[in-house]
Amino acid sequence: MATMVTKTYTYQERLDALRETKLRATKEKQEIIGSMDYDDWALILPPPEYREVVETISGSGVPVTDVRLKGVKIKSNHPSGAFFGPKASGENFAALLKAHPTYIDPMSSLAGAYMVNFYAYRPLGWNPDFDYSHLREEQKKYQLIPGIGATQHFCQDVTIGLNLGFGGLRAKIQRYRREHPEAADFYDGLEAVVDGIQDWVRRHAQAAREMAQKEENPQLRQNLIEIAEMNERLVDEPPTTFREACQWLVWYQMAARMYNGSGSLGRLDVILTPYYERDRAAGILDDEEAIFHIACLLLRDTSYIQLGGYDEHGKDVTNRVSYLILEAAHRLKIPANIGVAVGKGVDPGLFRRGVEILLEDKLGIPKFLGVDNTAEGFARNGYPIELGWQRAYAGCHWLGIPGREYTLMDCVKINLAAVFDVALREMMADPKVTPSVETLWNYFEKHLRRAIQVIAEGLDFHLEHMHQVFPELVLDLCCYGPLEKGLDASHGGVEFYNMCVDAAALATVADSFAAIEQRIEKEKRMTWEELMQHLDANWAGPEGERARLMMRNIPRYGSGGSRADDYAVRIAQTFTKLVKEKPTPGGRNMIPGLFSWANTISLGKNLGATPNGRFAGAPISHGANPDPGFRKDGAPTALVVAVASVQPGYGNTAPLQIDLDPGLAKGEEALEQVMTLFKTHFDLGGTQINVNIMDAEKVLEAHKDPSKYPDLIVRVTGFSAYFASLSPEFRQLVVDRIIAEG
Repeated sequence: MATMVTKTYTYQERLDALRETKLRATKEKQEIIGSMDYDDWALILPPPEYREVVETISGSGVPVTDVRLKGVKIKSNHPSGAFFGPKASGENFAALLKAHPTYIDPMSSLAGAYMVNFYAYRPLGWNPDFDYSHLREEQKKYQLIPGIGATQHFCQDVTIGLNLGFGGLRAKIQRYRREHPEAADFYDGLEAVVDGIQDWVRRHAQAAREMAQKEENPQLRQNLIEIAEMNERLVDEPPTTFREACQWLVWYQMAARMYNGSGSLGRLDVILTPYYERDRAAGILDDEEAIFHIACLLLRDTSYIQLGGYDEHGKDVTNRVSYLILEAAHRLKIPANIGVAVGKGVDPGLFRRGVEILLEDKLGIPKFLGVDNTAEGFARNGYPIELGWQRAYAGCHWLGIPGREYTLMDCVKINLAAVFDVALREMMADPKVTPSVETLWNYFEKHLRRAIQVIAEGLDFHLEHMHQVFPELVLDLCCYGPLEKGLDASHGGVEFYNMCVDAAALATVADSFAAIEQRIEKEKRMTWEELMQHLDANWAGPEGERARLMMRNIPRYGSGGSRADDYAVRIAQTFTKLVKEKPTPGGRNMIPGLFSWANTISLGKNLGATPNGRFAGAPISHGANPDPGFRKDGAPTALVVAVASVQPGYGNTAPLQIDLDPGLAKGEEALEQVMTLFKTHFDLGGTQINVNIMDAEKVLEAHKDPSKYPDLIVRVTGFSAYFASLSPEFRQLVVDRIIAEG
């Protein structure tokens, strides 16, 4: 025991201990909450005496296990028992923060952890008084994810808060409250949020002092004293040191995550550089300590972070901190969402180091960002290229101008396969129409245009009412305009409104068009009527299975030079044209992208069989990727060319999801091969690359028994997670992809 008391821990030993603690916390979440088909959030469960496990129903009707804190009293302001609006939202969130238990790990340099999500206390996600039943029929018809009621998914600028501190933010709220008395409820909500965060920080400072008095190890006792002193200052004052900046970011990011799931952070290397340079010049920080503080920050929230890229003048911002953040993720080895910028004017050394870590760790970290193409694409919306350079990677597949742009990125989806199904059935139901592929295309384009219009009307409805339902109070604190104007970011508070519209099921529809053209029109091996019979019967019986395999076994999207490739390009271009044809009825700009996120399963569940040989209820295709097994050789080059060919090109991404076998090559040869592959994709117009380096046998074993590999990490779509935390359905998606493409 005496040895443990006097032991001095290295930074790596402390990180190893922190990682083991995280794995134990993750296992407990898996046992209590169950499957978690989303980012590996850093949430830990409250101590049993504070814990209340409840079963709820999600907005999509799926049973969900939530964890709440015992004794937290939520005040309703609506007959439904729910609460809506800024004042009620802010005050209820503050009540949650004030009841939140403290958490300090003596091995960490930073205090805090969050234990519950505020959504568990929101019985209704939308105020029923704001009725949009006039849109629901067509939203259901086309299986749209309309974005109404969606939260966050835009990027704040945390430098606002870092410069002011929580006390400065409170003073700013009070100042502008006097200028906008009509927005009293909004300022009440904002001030309540800051009050709750300050109480949370203050209690952690007190807890650290109490722990220090009991800690026998001198090194850990000194660490706890420093945590206490640092957080006593941060209750009101802005951070002045690198460590304090990391601690302030932890508090803000955890509050944002807890409030409504926000994980955007942006350019962490740029954000932390002033603190790093000051501390280095003062001789109070070395790189090893900086790496450790960054790792402790990454441990507390899996925020989306961009490294490198351009400033508003087109100058590369890559710096020493960029490399330190990469190194911190490398040493910590937990799920992380770090994107490395790749561009003609960006430090190529950062790209090389990112690929080295990717190949060495085999954790799908980092991902890679085609910043030239996204910036130039954004300028096609009529904006100066300088704004495109300033956009930061801040979510699964998306970017935003920090603090200035509201987007609802990744919250709006059009299921192209559902639109196709409506078009096919309408054509076949009209006795006056002679079915043909070109006629089917005309129906498809007609319904796609209408689906986009329904989305546009829904976006306007959301923007009209969201501030009255559940405003963006935490992100408002670090945006330019909301506090100054008294307006929520969702309701005119920020400068730019560029609403994301993503298409999903590209490969499903492209392969369906190509299969019909080849088997029905060209070869005449099946009639239109027979196709419909097989679809309605879900390819039942031996004859149905033969028909299914015949439709499936055509040259598919991704095979190169096929009709399916042609259709994929045509669909992507038509979708892009229709989105950019006009703004929403309220005049908001819409920007197209291709991304399904985790909706591949949910968007497929209520969809019947499709002519590409897909069964009813099966997942739709993933993002812009071809379907798994699109080529027998699984050629990575064919994949990168295919996805590059369908980019919408207006600043939002159509990510390439690529899964590579770790045995493809060794050492420098593998490094050069992968770098060339990725650079080729970006040279062809690609916008983002999500990667797994995975051993197929290991993945199969983990799928059978996830407990064998509790630390196996995969990049599922735009996010990374522990494989064992995913549902069997989701694990199967990853397995199918890796086995087919690896």
